[in-house]
Amino acid sequence: MEAARNRGSGMNLTTVLLAAAETAPERLALVGPEPMSYARLATRAAAVATEVARQTRSGDRVVIVAGNEEAFVAAYLGTLGAGAVAVPLNIGSPSHELARELDAVEPVLALASSEHADLARRAVAQRAGATPVFVVDDLTAADATLEPVSKEASDLAVLLFTAGTAGAPKPAMLTHGSLLANIEQMQSHPGLRVTADDVALGVLPLFHVYGLNVVLGLALHAGASVALVDHFHPVETLARIRHDGVTVVAGVPAIYDAWLGLDDATAPRSSFESVRLCVSGAAMLSPGTATAMHERFGLVVHDGYGLTEASPVVTTTAVVSEPRPGSIGPPLPGVEVRLLDRDGNPALAGDPGEVAVRGPNVFAGYWNDAATTNAVLVDGWLHTGDIAVADADGWLTLVDRAKDLVIVSGFNVFPGEVEDALRTHGDVEDVAVIGEPHPRTGETVVAYVVPRAGKDLDPVELMRHAGRQLARYKLPTRIELVEALPRTLAGKLVRRALPSTPPLVGRRPDDATTKPA
Repeated sequence: MEAARNRGSGMNLTTVLLAAAETAPERLALVGPEPMSYARLATRAAAVATEVARQTRSGDRVVIVAGNEEAFVAAYLGTLGAGAVAVPLNIGSPSHELARELDAVEPVLALASSEHADLARRAVAQRAGATPVFVVDDLTAADATLEPVSKEASDLAVLLFTAGTAGAPKPAMLTHGSLLANIEQMQSHPGLRVTADDVALGVLPLFHVYGLNVVLGLALHAGASVALVDHFHPVETLARIRHDGVTVVAGVPAIYDAWLGLDDATAPRSSFESVRLCVSGAAMLSPGTATAMHERFGLVVHDGYGLTEASPVVTTTAVVSEPRPGSIGPPLPGVEVRLLDRDGNPALAGDPGEVAVRGPNVFAGYWNDAATTNAVLVDGWLHTGDIAVADADGWLTLVDRAKDLVIVSGFNVFPGEVEDALRTHGDVEDVAVIGEPHPRTGETVVAYVVPRAGKDLDPVELMRHAGRQLARYKLPTRIELVEALPRTLAGKLVRRALPSTPPLVGRRPDDATTKPA
């Protein structure tokens, strides 16, 4: 994988992703309602690149406001091809939030799809700097030829806003080399390799690194096809899988749970008969969900671990045909992983430690934030803030995030452990745990619980249930019943939003009533 880091002049990620336009121009790059060949995609990207080149200089930022549609793909490839930096924005965000992100990256122009052009214009109007908005569908040039600008592997390609290892969302800098390195790492992995015969389901948001590089980037690199799905709906997406002959599915746990929630008539066992590879990421996959997918549909769902700052994939269970429940597998080829204790030394065998990652896929830092960059990039190692344990084979199991650690009277409490105990109660649909300040113990554990539909969950009984599995100091001192937990479109829990989560009911057991029987 060092080759990806050391490539010099002449490299541009767009050149690699559109190689099939030269070798197999009529092969379909995008399938679905409006199929598009690689040759046609290259022409659309060239039209965008022509306009971007007129408006920008090399390294200027270009925001992309589009869903999972052809306009996004053309804008992304065209922006990189022109030598600019692509900044995909979350179309689910209100315009004032997008305006703050525009202020952070100071873009020279914005590219939007027809559907989301008004959102882009509203966001632009709410910031001081003038940013012209171009509608991608209006940028046409039948005879345009894409000649990507020569870039170094270390040159910035994409800025993605992430809360990742750094708390508040900020732009993570991904380079041409880091994105390509992770694609090549996946392609060199026998369990993840994609071929030109594959059709990948493109339902994950393309403004998220999972959808951008693991789905779109990997598929285009292989000369495969992508079945873009702009809005996830379990029934409609299953229909697309059947119609388009999808062979590779990348999803998040919430997607698999939604499919499992369909009845047998709507989702028969044959629903995934064309699928040969199925992976989950962005949030921890419940062993129960994986088991249910296999028992009902005969589908093995491989779990993995990654983060935006690693472009993103670090580990996967796809190395074997039968994953180990709860594990996220070993590292990809070319990715080094260490588990570190609090002092930054290698953790003892069997002990939990912070996951540190090194490899050509690691990002270049946070945009205009040297202090945070230096805090997470230490001697070439990315300190992820995630806690894991390793077995004798080097397979990792996530314990929790270091920054989410709750310290009760000097004892470490990992929220994930408490969540797992509460989740075993039959009336619990979802759960999240955080720490709150406490005058006697420093911090105390608080749980936010979503009851299963139609269940009248009793917080006191739930506390007793957890008390049979957890040490006293790990037990929540308060349980809040809520309708839903705050999650990103990628399915990742947003713990910082939990204190403002509206309650379902106002019951709060006090210390006396929450003690286990």
